[in-house]
Amino acid sequence: MSTEVKPIAPAMGEVAGNVIPTEQVHKSVLRFIDWLQNYGEVSYDFQSYFSSDLTRAAKALYYKNPILGTIAVSPMVFSEAFVPSARRLFWKPQRFPIADAHYAMGFGLLAKFSQPENYHKRAVHFLEVLLETRCPGYENYCWGYPFNWETVRGTIVSGTPLITTVPYVYEAFREVYQFDSNPKWRQIMQSIAQHGLLDYKDFKASDTASSCSYTPFPENSVGVVNANAYRAFLLTCAAFDFSDEKYAKVAERNLNFVLEAQSPDGSWRYATDGRRDFVDHFHTCFVLKALAKIEALTGHPGCTKAIEKGIDYYTKNLFDENGVPKPFSRAPRLTVYRRELYDYAECINLSVLLRGRFPKLDQNLSVVINQILTRWQKPDGSFRSRQLHLGWDNTPMHRWASSQLFRSLCFLLYRTTQDVARA
Repeated sequence: MSTEVKPIAPAMGEVAGNVIPTEQVHKSVLRFIDWLQNYGEVSYDFQSYFSSDLTRAAKALYYKNPILGTIAVSPMVFSEAFVPSARRLFWKPQRFPIADAHYAMGFGLLAKFSQPENYHKRAVHFLEVLLETRCPGYENYCWGYPFNWETVRGTIVSGTPLITTVPYVYEAFREVYQFDSNPKWRQIMQSIAQHGLLDYKDFKASDTASSCSYTPFPENSVGVVNANAYRAFLLTCAAFDFSDEKYAKVAERNLNFVLEAQSPDGSWRYATDGRRDFVDHFHTCFVLKALAKIEALTGHPGCTKAIEKGIDYYTKNLFDENGVPKPFSRAPRLTVYRRELYDYAECINLSVLLRGRFPKLDQNLSVVINQILTRWQKPDGSFRSRQLHLGWDNTPMHRWASSQLFRSLCFLLYRTTQDVARA
């Protein structure tokens, strides 16, 4: 694919006085597209270390007996910290629906302002792949992980739908439908919305709030804050897309759970179960991002208040003194890395959604973009996955988080071109 750069906007965009080098961002995106074409659509993953039966057993032992489990997982932890390229010894490259959804969204956004036929074709390709990789055995369309996932509550088997994946696929079909009006995509959106409504269990958390399950099997996990934020957004969006209040009624109780789970300092712990009480960067972004999207659709005052408190906490506690993303403000354990590509991707997404409202967030966006362009993108066009305590993890991982960063950069470019067109 040609890397010819066609002007899409002035060389420099601006967000509340903070300069964004949109031309350089566009070049970065084109370089990544060329890399993706050559590299292919399967990759290793953060979970590659713990996807086999043997390594999952070691992880399960860690959850049950931390002392013995630490010994069992130490080879994987050592490899991740010092020889991350060795993850190929533990599992195989795979295709990830959540990554395919982000690639579909990214190309769908590009089609709206540059080479529409070419990029629309690429977006449709990823939608067609998603149709082939849906979870088997479910009436409605849904997606999960292609590996067995060992969690603190047990194993989530491959092909189990995840409420943290399904909304992204809904957005992918929605993005392309808004461009080409293909009724096939709208029918699939409605099927996904029905899955989101019917296949997850709700548990009363207060008179006004309910917590949904992470999967259709509630024993896997209840009380995960970002899962409820995802479902609240999915069903709120479906209520608007299909003019159907049945989605909104369920969404409201999940939204209230998220609002009530916010700590007085503005943060959200990962879960309300008293066990998974860490506060990290990208899960915080997930919650704030969902609230921002719901606010944009409904004008919900509770979302506005929670966003204001949440951004205050986020900008003060999840960035260092230079405006660079920090992985944790409250860590669950010793980590083997210093910086996480996922944090950068979600920071960009959130910052673009809320641009112009929070000066410190706009300022940090400029820092994040500069770091992506100067430190995180490799000469071949791919992105590094993590900055380790010593060196980098340069293993390309579509789910963690090359596809998310690609989509966020495309979103930034699309919003910039919209601003130019309105000027």
